[in-house]
Amino acid sequence: MECLPVEVVGNILSHLGTARSVVIASATCRKWQEAWRNHLHTLTFNSNDWPLYHEMSTSRLEILITQTIFQTKGLQCLSIIMDDVDEFSAAPVIAWLMYTRETLRQLHYNVKTTPNINILEKCGRQKLEALTLAHNTIMGVDPSYLRFPSLKSLSLSYVSISALDLSRVLIVCPKIDFLSLVNLDIVMSDSQASMELAATSLKDIYVEAVSLDKFILEADNLEKLHMKDCTLEVFELIGKGMLKFLKIDDVSVIHLDIGENAENLEVVDVSNFTIMWAKFYHMISRSAKLRKLRLWGVVFDNEDDEIVDIETISSCFPLLSHLSLSYELKEDALNYGLRSFFVLENVVVLELGWTVITDMFSMWVRELLERCPHLRKLVIHGVVSETKTHDECDKLAHFTSSVVNLMRKYMQVEVQFQYE
Repeated sequence: MECLPVEVVGNILSHLGTARSVVIASATCRKWQEAWRNHLHTLTFNSNDWPLYHEMSTSRLEILITQTIFQTKGLQCLSIIMDDVDEFSAAPVIAWLMYTRETLRQLHYNVKTTPNINILEKCGRQKLEALTLAHNTIMGVDPSYLRFPSLKSLSLSYVSISALDLSRVLIVCPKIDFLSLVNLDIVMSDSQASMELAATSLKDIYVEAVSLDKFILEADNLEKLHMKDCTLEVFELIGKGMLKFLKIDDVSVIHLDIGENAENLEVVDVSNFTIMWAKFYHMISRSAKLRKLRLWGVVFDNEDDEIVDIETISSCFPLLSHLSLSYELKEDALNYGLRSFFVLENVVVLELGWTVITDMFSMWVRELLERCPHLRKLVIHGVVSETKTHDECDKLAHFTSSVVNLMRKYMQVEVQFQYE
């Protein structure tokens, strides 16, 4: 170890992860102390890393963090994740940010400050590449003063911010390519809860637990869109057709419009969502490059629209290799959906699920297997109640036996059962 350059030792210390581990390791010898003070680039304070953090008072934690940070030079990544701390005083937080602002590239901070401070104003603007912020308030964003020329990743959770300030934040981040918005308290200036965001460089956005009347996103280069647990009346995506990944999980939306952004879609994953198949299919029908389609726990909007036309899926998505389907099966709809012969030529992974097992499900599995000549893997998902009646046990046993018998015809296919 004596032959290692002090810069290498600093890199080793930076990979230890926790501030406590770094401090203990740095006591090994003078060289390691020098590496800690002059060449450490990553420092993490996390309440889950050390039980004694939970026993310390807030003021003692502030002192400990201050003393540790101030013994370093050139920190590039600072993470302060203290879930048990209600709030820090503003003065030490400002001191931490001002001390590291010239070199900081990543900041992860999740503690409320009292009084509130504008974290964006205090952290290193020139070199900051990633910012994760939670339980804070952002206000008064001034695009003429604030600028983050290097910021590529921004994650906001449980943050209070106005729709206008959020749009301004994106303006001052010209290189941003990832944006995460989780459970935001969006302050509105009028009675209609609407938000318009625009970011030309944005490639990936994750939105969770956000409620709005209208959400318009303009992102010419967006490749990945994931929305979860959101309530929206209107969502519109304006772009230039770069979208490759679309995931909608437990979202309530009346009007969903991705415009002309479906041509390059490769993955569509929809779960716990109410759809009109005809309207939904029209939205993705031009996705000739689609490789994975997942419709899981979907509910049909009306009785006239209870058919997922798998024949249409086979003809419009010729590259489809992974198909996952789980929705309530009804006899008429099932017979209609499988009424003609079609082939899912490139499907190699097939996932099928039920919430209530019936004989129709067994027939559905059999019919789809016949239409997937190159299938390599079949996954059956099911829900089994804790209190099982004799009838339910009989149905499950009958289904299992039928699948075992069926799969003797498809020895090349790997079969998995996943029950909840």
